[in-house]
Amino acid sequence: MKKQKDARTRMEKRQTTKKSKKIYFILAPFIILLLVGGGFLINFYTTADEVISNAYEDDGREKSNLRETRVNPKEDNISILIIGVDESEHRANDGYSRSDTLILATLNKKDKSVKLVSIPRDSYVYIPEVGYNDKINHAHAFGGPKATIETVEQLLDVPVDYYVKLNFHAFTEVVDVIGGITAEVPYELWESDSNDKKNAIHLLPGEQLLNGEQALALARTRKYDSDIERGKRQMEIVKATIKKSLQANNILKLDNVIEAVGSNMTTNMSFSDMKSLVSYVTSGGNLDFETMTLAGESYMPASIWYWKLDELALEETKETLKEHLEVKTTLTDSSTHSLDTASGVE
Repeated sequence: MKKQKDARTRMEKRQTTKKSKKIYFILAPFIILLLVGGGFLINFYTTADEVISNAYEDDGREKSNLRETRVNPKEDNISILIIGVDESEHRANDGYSRSDTLILATLNKKDKSVKLVSIPRDSYVYIPEVGYNDKINHAHAFGGPKATIETVEQLLDVPVDYYVKLNFHAFTEVVDVIGGITAEVPYELWESDSNDKKNAIHLLPGEQLLNGEQALALARTRKYDSDIERGKRQMEIVKATIKKSLQANNILKLDNVIEAVGSNMTTNMSFSDMKSLVSYVTSGGNLDFETMTLAGESYMPASIWYWKLDELALEETKETLKEHLEVKTTLTDSSTHSLDTASGVE
């Protein structure tokens, strides 16, 4: 009887050992990935913390005036204004330059969705910083990111919680780090490079893999169509860059992406704020993107070209963004000021 019991015990032990080994072999790859990934994350966070801390620039606001309380990116829907500027040692930019690109991104936590609104640089809008209507890209020249944020809030009647200002060098370096992006070139074009060397970039029409300088040329050009079409291209390029960055083979390059941005970026997001957006990163290719451009028509009073926004389309865009952010805001509409109040500066 005892021998049978001992035999059963030995058998149970062998079965337990086999079961343990089976579980170990199933879990081993995940354990290794966690160990490697943990080391990577520590290095990534150390790099990112230093870079973001150096790039941090207080915009003078505790929160948006259209928010009752400060947002928490871990829990709340938020908005981020992307400001692209052409500031470099190759250009005489005394003080703030005019913005070249304005894209408002709204992020919905529950839906894991992102809406990107391209605001044409020549849009005729009210600029609170100076108290009259002008091209929206002049807002940054008048008062930097803060004046630009206030102008966008006035225009779209939604809070702008954060901003990220990038120059062209940041863009080209990021695209190169992730191995380029695939984009559709609509026509043959010649463009200057990031060092303002004229006609340095030559692209033929068609879908193709672009490096940083080539992607920048495609994003900048508007010689052959319009600022509106350029805005649409820029949003497609932003989407392509984000999605390529989140591919598995590029996740381990995120620290290099952060370093590439480095001194070419300023933002009012702290490192803690950015870490709170990790849920968007981990959702990867499942992110739902929608792109929009503010509709309108060309207008040329006193021989100055403006983009006069379509009021009905603008109201629809406002409602779409409010619904996405789940906010209700109301501002006094100053966007219909007479064109006579424009500064006359192109």
